[in-house]
Amino acid sequence: MDGVIHPLLAEYGVRVIGHVPDAGHTALIQRCERDPAMQVVTLTTEEEGMALAAGAWLGGARSAILMQSSGVGNCCNLLGLPRILAGPLLLLVTMRGEWGEENPWQLPAGQAVPALLSTCGVLVHRADHADDVAPAVRSALGLAYASNARVAVLLGQRLLGAKAFEEAS
Repeated sequence: MDGVIHPLLAEYGVRVIGHVPDAGHTALIQRCERDPAMQVVTLTTEEEGMALAAGAWLGGARSAILMQSSGVGNCCNLLGLPRILAGPLLLLVTMRGEWGEENPWQLPAGQAVPALLSTCGVLVHRADHADDVAPAVRSALGLAYASNARVAVLLGQRLLGAKAFEEAS
């Protein structure tokens, strides 16, 4: 997946990558860190990514924010910032709480993400299979940067693989 997404980010001139560490994005984060044309910023919380994206855009740079679905809920207030500024926002969200999920703590946030993003004015694309990734990311990049839209690509759990969950005994 990172071998598909990173070249698209580079092709579209994305230079600032914000992320909260996430196992689903590890390979992509590492690839972006090795790219001298990209500045990778580790965020303390996901909502900082909305301010980072707005600041990058105001400074003339394109950005992408990487996060897990459980962090989307943290962003509700700040999702308004790019909208008010009429600036672009690209979110790449690794999903939890879907197909194959065994961790009950991931279910509420994961299931709410599409509606939450839509309610906050973010257009939602999905990639549930490897063949979906490039078209979904390319479409989101084009839409975000051609029209200053807020767009999220949800990288489904079917694509990423479900994580096993073991309760503490």
